[in-house]
Amino acid sequence: MNIANNWNDYKILDMADGQKLEKWGDVILSRPDPQIIWKDKSYPEKWKNINATYHRSKTGGGTWEYNKKMPQQWQIKYKDLTFNIKPMGFKHTGLFPEQAVNWDYIISKISQRTKKNQEVKVLNLFFFFFGATVAALSAGASVCHVDSSQGMVNWAKENVSSSGLRERPVRFLVDDVVKFVNREIRRN
Repeated sequence: MNIANNWNDYKILDMADGQKLEKWGDVILSRPDPQIIWKDKSYPEKWKNINATYHRSKTGGGTWEYNKKMPQQWQIKYKDLTFNIKPMGFKHTGLFPEQAVNWDYIISKISQRTKKNQEVKVLNLFFFFFGATVAALSAGASVCHVDSSQGMVNWAKENVSSSGLRERPVRFLVDDVVKFVNREIRRN
């Protein structure tokens, strides 16, 4: 198993009672995680500095409770990649930091090919994996990024720009992923 342990701007501070305490840059968030079944906090003092906590609703979804002033959106870095973070519905922040091991893999594999002047094309079909789009672009691939939400595609574009990759070859398509793939299969 590979662990995403090369972060400087993200850290899990503690976990207890179904909540994960995380530090995203200078912002501390408490978010639900159903895999955390133990009750006792290892570092109770760290739970006093929370900027926001996500509370799940019994009827679905949930809301953020803000305990301290914090930015609406901020940036964190993973190596040379820069990501825009913001609290969203359903407890998300727009980034899954555990995916960093996959970004490293993507960068490694693509870099091996581009160093040999071999063209690499990547099709990314899921927004919440926009980190893969940014990683692939940073390694020299051309990317086609498909998501059904214009707002999510706009956010992916922001992350590409934040990492200084705006001039790299990337296409953003707003489309239903399943319909897109089925159309492409029929076309070829």
